[in-house]
Amino acid sequence: MATGLGALPVLFMRRPSDQQQNLLLGFAAGVMLAASFFSLILPAIEVAREQGAGQAGASITVAAAVLLGAFVIAKLNDWVPPLDKLGLGPPGIAAATASVRRIWLFVAAVTLHNFPEGMAVGVSFGGGDFEAGRVTAFGIGLQNIPEGLAVGVALSTIGYSRTRAALIAAASGLVEPVAGLIGVSIVTVAQAFLPWGLGLAAGAMIYVVASDIIPDAHARINGGGRASTGLMIGLAAMMFLDTTFG
Repeated sequence: MATGLGALPVLFMRRPSDQQQNLLLGFAAGVMLAASFFSLILPAIEVAREQGAGQAGASITVAAAVLLGAFVIAKLNDWVPPLDKLGLGPPGIAAATASVRRIWLFVAAVTLHNFPEGMAVGVSFGGGDFEAGRVTAFGIGLQNIPEGLAVGVALSTIGYSRTRAALIAAASGLVEPVAGLIGVSIVTVAQAFLPWGLGLAAGAMIYVVASDIIPDAHARINGGGRASTGLMIGLAAMMFLDTTFG
């Protein structure tokens, strides 16, 4: 629900100009970079330590998960067939173009990262501590608002209609309640998986942002300055939300 709420402003946005597209892509990249570290990597290390790992052991575990996540998303880019065959391309634009493929890889990474977050909420409730579950759900839900906006604006920069971009952004968050139910049902197993799941998702997102989104934004017309400005705004906004309400 929070992801869909974040996507709502996309419905009222006009078709962004080239400079606005650069700013929006940078913003999306900044939001997801901050989320990777403050919502995924740091909590993963904390969970691993709570499960009995020392500081070094927890850090090594999460670092390995981050590298594995980057490897998986890189291979996914090679395995996925042309987007026009999947019916995912925006109307009137060649779905096989590099920018469209990069944005969809970004959407896939965001969707992937919602799974361990949803599982974390489920584990909190399944452990019997309702207050801890409520706080976790509120914090993650609040973080999902700018994430939904990030997905929506990224899709809008490659020609998707406002409605379709918002709907896809909202759909990217639907894995979270499913993962939450899984977390409640199998608390012990899900809790053991959390450090790896959070690290995998972080690695996938960092890889996509570093290898696709940032280079794509800088390669556009007058992209450098606007993209960097957007990235810093998105990173600072998400960092504030994560450290204040997370």
